[in-house]
Amino acid sequence: MAWNKKKQAEDVPYQRYTRTTLLVQVIMSVLAVLFIAPLLMIINYSFKTKKELYLTSPLSLPSSFQLDNYKKAFDKLDLATTFTNTFLYTAVSVLILALLCGTTAWAIARCRARFFKFCYIYFIVGILIPYQALFLPIYIIGYRLNLTNTRYGIIFMYVATGISFGVFLMNSFMSTVPIELEEAARIDGCSVFRTYFTVVMPLLKPAMATLIIMQAFQIWNDYLLASLYVSKKDLKTLTVAIQSLFSAQTSDYTTAMAAIVISVLPIAILFMSLQKYFIKGMTVGAVKG
Repeated sequence: MAWNKKKQAEDVPYQRYTRTTLLVQVIMSVLAVLFIAPLLMIINYSFKTKKELYLTSPLSLPSSFQLDNYKKAFDKLDLATTFTNTFLYTAVSVLILALLCGTTAWAIARCRARFFKFCYIYFIVGILIPYQALFLPIYIIGYRLNLTNTRYGIIFMYVATGISFGVFLMNSFMSTVPIELEEAARIDGCSVFRTYFTVVMPLLKPAMATLIIMQAFQIWNDYLLASLYVSKKDLKTLTVAIQSLFSAQTSDYTTAMAAIVISVLPIAILFMSLQKYFIKGMTVGAVKG
């Protein structure tokens, strides 16, 4: 009898844990369905004709899976140009941000002078001010410096608006880098630059992957800054071109959905490639920062 009571007492926490886990799994499954449903609808619409778009249910499958909408999207949006522009702006901006934010965060974390503490506070204040609120001064500065309607101008603005968050993220991760490794490298005769690029930078892969993914998401999907700084057709980005399919007079939704699917693929591939480092960078930075 006593043995049975002891066994029941031991089974209670196990049952409670199982019920809790089951409840969490159900909630997460429901949330996953809610998040993935719009994406599946977009993919479904990208294969439908205009007639099926208006006469059939949003959940109904197209009568035949055709690639006509993707061909129209390639022609109407000039994807060869807009896709290349978007990729160039994103890749160059993210590369510059990774290099600048890493070196800046390393200098702030290792130097104890007040100037570096002030610089860190300065970057933190930059996070609190959204760049959408600074569009007017940003445009005035860019116009006076002849940065509007230029590739390097929009890249420079993406770097300027993303560096504050990048420094904050990299600085929070910098505490996980053992300072003893840097001291050993200096004893062996390494210069400051060699110490960073051969010792510190390889240890910052998770944080850099997190920064690359988050900034790539923002730059790739940005519409406001791209539409503000670029008016030439040969310099427009993919999001600006997709917006041209929606107007007050007429809207080509099926072609737009196909273009959206095309625009999502590079970012999805980037996230899946760096997912391991992204999760590690988010968790370690949150705990150590």
